[in-house]
Amino acid sequence: MKGIVLAGGTATRLFPLTIVTNKHLLPIYDRPMIYYPIETLAGMGIREVLVIVGGKSVGDVVELLADGSHFGLDLTYRYQRGALGIAHAIGLARDFVGDDAFCCVLGDNILRGPALEPVAEEFEAGPWGAGTLLYRVSDPERFGVAELDGAGNVVGFEEKPVHPKSDLIPIGVYFLRPDAFTVIDSLAPSGRGEFEITDVLNHYVPDGRFFHRVYDGHWTDAGTVPSLIRAAELARDDDQAGRLARPVERPVG
Repeated sequence: MKGIVLAGGTATRLFPLTIVTNKHLLPIYDRPMIYYPIETLAGMGIREVLVIVGGKSVGDVVELLADGSHFGLDLTYRYQRGALGIAHAIGLARDFVGDDAFCCVLGDNILRGPALEPVAEEFEAGPWGAGTLLYRVSDPERFGVAELDGAGNVVGFEEKPVHPKSDLIPIGVYFLRPDAFTVIDSLAPSGRGEFEITDVLNHYVPDGRFFHRVYDGHWTDAGTVPSLIRAAELARDDDQAGRLARPVERPVG
């Protein structure tokens, strides 16, 4: 399985912090934000990762992460021109993915909990075409929201609904196979002018090829100032509990 980290976008909700820098370079407790999704992928046993960059400070992101060897990874990069949505960014990974299953993690997602290697292995070995982790939140209207039937099966997703049908959201960890690129090619922009990941996920629901697990660790995004603070507190608490690995140090030279 290969990995993708999405680290583009304009991050207007974090202005003025992101007027002159990429939000994924902002600190979350004792390390840059982008370290966290990279650690999530490494915890799945993934070793080849594509970082989709865009917006400001692209060179700084590359200088920080370099070739990924200090993470035990092989990193490559692709540039996304404009904020056209998650599905559009994933579409840029077509050549990198090849014939492999892959996992895409949003660059502002902070997950602290058990390693996800068993989940990744379950998806890769199964018949599913797409999947995600679900998480219970108190403000689902900020996100794409999962609708479940009485048996607990996902029957669809709705992007930022005014009246959410559940408190379960797909957090920014998406499992996909190469046929997802055909689905992306068929998408039209949403009312927000973006190619939505929820439209991709919805494609796999009717025929039973959609995979989900409810994440039982701790999660937050870091896309707003309040959530940026929550992310730092979450990382700090895990560090104090001895559950957080120390930051990866760049080699000298």
